[in-house]
Amino acid sequence: MNSYLSRGDFWFQKLTQTGQPLKGLCPSVKATDIADPQFGIVRYITVVPDKNNHFPRAAHGEVGLLEGWTLAKVITDAIVQDQNRSTKRPIVAIIDVTSQAYGRREEAFGIHQALAAAADSYAKARLAGHPIIGLIVGKAMSGAFLAHGYQANRLIALNSPEVMIHAMGKAAAARITLRSVDELEKLAEKIPPMAYDIKGYETLGLLWRLLNLENDQKPTENDLSTVKSIIEQAIIDTKNHGIYLEGRLGAENRKSSSKVRELMRQQW
Repeated sequence: MNSYLSRGDFWFQKLTQTGQPLKGLCPSVKATDIADPQFGIVRYITVVPDKNNHFPRAAHGEVGLLEGWTLAKVITDAIVQDQNRSTKRPIVAIIDVTSQAYGRREEAFGIHQALAAAADSYAKARLAGHPIIGLIVGKAMSGAFLAHGYQANRLIALNSPEVMIHAMGKAAAARITLRSVDELEKLAEKIPPMAYDIKGYETLGLLWRLLNLENDQKPTENDLSTVKSIIEQAIIDTKNHGIYLEGRLGAENRKSSSKVRELMRQQW
């Protein structure tokens, strides 16, 4: 993967070789439309590092001001282009994002609005009937994941030590909880929501599939075929089961969440 900007960039390029890249975007957001015989058009989107980013805090694959607003534009454009079509194009988010871009300039210029715009656009696309598929190939951290991918109808993750999903990095979580990183990792063995590994995240019921490949670093043709096939299955499953996200609440470790929602519905 040395010639690629990130794992996200690697998988994006491998999956979009036959596509038509969208132009006029900031360098840290890539989007491509692929003609598909079954679905018409499929739009792939990813966020990649940009060492020359106008905002240095977003140089390493973080989602910042430019990334948030550009994601919102790319998704909103798809909604507008398909609004009079009976079949809405699927949108596939290739996810490898290290964090939201922390910085005083970002805060001053409204990073909260930029990331909210991205999340809102994904949600609007999903509610408008666009199947939204999130393929997690690297890090899915903090507000960056909320802005790029978490609104997906179906989340798929590679079963790899390179894949990590959490609200914050280990060092930051250790500081906030007044623990060492070692203590945090031991605690995570007992409390799944605190775990960083993908197997711990799987127990929360948020993943539709955890995907085992022969080699996620140097995927074989069979690996690429497997990933493409599971994306296709996820799109079909979404079309068959609707636009909402109830399927995320079925896991053993989500019983309390389900109970709270049940009680809220009764009181509402």
